[in-house]
Amino acid sequence: MTEFLNRNDFDRFAWYLSDEYSFLNATLPDSVNMNAPAPKLEPEDLIQEYPVLVAIETVVFPHLAAPLFIGREKSRRALEAAQDHDLPLLVVAQRDPSIETPAIDDLYTMGSEVGIGRVLRMPDGTQSLFCHGEYRVEILEVVHERPYLRVVGRRLPEPPVIIDDDIVPLMRAVMVLYEKVVLLSQIIPEEALVAAMNLEDPGWLADLITSTLNVTLAKRQHILEILDPLARLQQVSVLLAEELDVLELENQIHEQVQRQMDGSQREYFLREQMRAIQDELGEGDEFSRDIGELHQRIEDSAMPDGVRTKAEKELSRLGAMPPMAPETGVVRTYLEWLLDLPWGTPEIDNMDIVHAERVLDDHHYGLEKAKERVIEHIAVRKLAADNMRTPILCFVGPPGTGKTSMGKSVAEALGRKFVRISLGGVRDEAEIRGHRRTYIGSMPGRIIQTMRNVGVSNPVFMLDEVDKMGFDFRGDPASALLEVLDPEQNYAFSDHYLEVPYDLSNVFFIATANNPYSIPLALLDRMEMIEFPGYADFEKILIARRFIIPRLLREHGLEEVGLQFGEETINEIIENYTYEAGVRNLERELASICRKVARRVAEGKKARRRVTPNSVRRYLGPERFLQNKIETEDQIGVSTSLAWTEAGGDLMQIEVIIMPGKGGLILTGQLGDVMQESAQAALSYARAHAEDYGFSEFDFDKVDIHIHVPEGAIPKDGPSAGITLATALVSALTNRPVRREVGMTGEITLRGRVLPIGGLKEKLLTAHRGGLQTVIIPQRNEKDLVDVPRHIRRALDIKMVSHFDQVLALSLRDSVAPPPAFATSTA
Repeated sequence: MTEFLNRNDFDRFAWYLSDEYSFLNATLPDSVNMNAPAPKLEPEDLIQEYPVLVAIETVVFPHLAAPLFIGREKSRRALEAAQDHDLPLLVVAQRDPSIETPAIDDLYTMGSEVGIGRVLRMPDGTQSLFCHGEYRVEILEVVHERPYLRVVGRRLPEPPVIIDDDIVPLMRAVMVLYEKVVLLSQIIPEEALVAAMNLEDPGWLADLITSTLNVTLAKRQHILEILDPLARLQQVSVLLAEELDVLELENQIHEQVQRQMDGSQREYFLREQMRAIQDELGEGDEFSRDIGELHQRIEDSAMPDGVRTKAEKELSRLGAMPPMAPETGVVRTYLEWLLDLPWGTPEIDNMDIVHAERVLDDHHYGLEKAKERVIEHIAVRKLAADNMRTPILCFVGPPGTGKTSMGKSVAEALGRKFVRISLGGVRDEAEIRGHRRTYIGSMPGRIIQTMRNVGVSNPVFMLDEVDKMGFDFRGDPASALLEVLDPEQNYAFSDHYLEVPYDLSNVFFIATANNPYSIPLALLDRMEMIEFPGYADFEKILIARRFIIPRLLREHGLEEVGLQFGEETINEIIENYTYEAGVRNLERELASICRKVARRVAEGKKARRRVTPNSVRRYLGPERFLQNKIETEDQIGVSTSLAWTEAGGDLMQIEVIIMPGKGGLILTGQLGDVMQESAQAALSYARAHAEDYGFSEFDFDKVDIHIHVPEGAIPKDGPSAGITLATALVSALTNRPVRREVGMTGEITLRGRVLPIGGLKEKLLTAHRGGLQTVIIPQRNEKDLVDVPRHIRRALDIKMVSHFDQVLALSLRDSVAPPPAFATSTA
């Protein structure tokens, strides 16, 4: 019989039938009694053919009713075959419910023979079957799989059980556990407990309890496959114990949450009562007292009028909010930020110029430009404090030259507090300007945060590594710094979080950078750049003896030992164990020696009080750097260029070879675009003046020219190697060797003019350190020699040129080697 029901009617009818068949022992078509013994089967009745209905996440147990939803075509055909041919129907569970079209291997090998009850056709085209389990059935073989699955199975009758003294205690223990589970569970109806209490068969009891527990499909199937009723009931007792543990834990958590909710409600009620009592007594509650304190702090603050108005408005909002409102914490935090910022009059600077000079000289050797600029600032501020603007300085130089420590000395000389933030790797504009208050966890930018931490409105504020900022989809922090470092704008700096202007005009900003070319031009234009050049060797020796060594002896506890470093020892470390423009690595090597000496002193061993050049190798190991990088003899096609790097200066060899080919120019050594263009310009100039230089008969179409700059892992760029490239090319084309003791730097044009370059001091320092005797520089760089130490100018033979012909006259030997065998004539 087929009927049409809507979904709601079906759900109610399903529960009714399920309760009726499973729990209340209703009268089924065959008037099944749940405590009646199973009918005895003859041997010929054990083997049957069954149409198979595959169930998803459902296990049907014998003697129990269950509703099944039928949506697959094979299952519908199996049901129709069972009805049309009066065959018993076998319900088998599917192992993996996610498989849409299961094969025989995807099914369990044991299921239940069911009696077909009522079939309902649903509005969505599926069918619902109310069935009643009869026997356990084991699948023996497959008859066919299409159009529906049909198998041969063997009925497995329930073994007879004698209720004795061993089974009765087990059944009672199971019932005790089951009663506890039913009381704690929200999904098992009490009718299930009533039905279980009226069962006398242990196997039926095990099946009934399993069908109501919230356990996995695999565990249900495991119970179905246990034939021995006693063993089945014992396994069910294990399931009940596990389920009871889970339900007790859930109940405990629920009670804890309920207690917390009750406590919160009780606290709220008591607080309301306390507020009413305090109002009657004329006393405010804690929240009201906080509002009063904030109001008093706003009154006492030195905020500008516009900021004060904003703070009072936010305070009014806070007073109108409930104390437990989420917005209360946001508004209060905002008011705390406004009140904690230094709004008052700046601290008075120390205008003693003599004191400032003494402080700067005591902490730093050299750096005359930086010291002079600070002294000038103090002098002008002393004469016209109300009319001057605070300068924005940018210290530019290689690492280890004292940029950061100079900022601290400036603060000490002025009598101001010193703060520093590192901008290296910053890629988010919000790091500078802050986040808007609409975001959860928003806060001001690092500028405002640092101003609150320092507590004064005129600190010396160092922006370290300003050349190493990046930008991405979150904004450009360098552009956000434009407002901070512009005296025309920073008197009203706008942070996204504060939403009120903040005056930064009294802050002495000092930025530091290694490479000024990495700083955006708009930002660089707002700063006064002061170069921190690299130190000469004699300067490093003086810095080590006056500043580094005394501090290291104090830090390592060696002052009483009297450890001494001679000038020759320090020079040995500088030349053979460091290769830098600053003194940072020199300090590391000296510290390494101090640690080794300190260890011997701590161990009670005798330690030498004087470190000699010969003992340096024992402390620091073998030499790490060669004393010079020049060639041991003159070479054809090899010239020495002076290069500028972020770490100072460096010597760079340029090699040129000529080989048979098709007129190509090969450039290797990881050269940048500008340096590649310089090489092309040098080659063009050399070819244009081939007759002047004596290789007019050279056929360039039949050779390839390869230009290589060693140390290929290091990127190289810039135009200052132009004359060096041209010199190496002419040397290779004319077979005239280049003087090995000559280094050069300068940009070349297509007309042979030599243009000026930058970083001259660093280049001359590295030339002196590398052992060069003659250095060729552009004529227009003569003005930059004033920054070069006098002893460097005396030690080097500095030649100034304005045309490339002068370079060749100074750098090439007069002797000419035999021409290459592959040179050909153009005739």
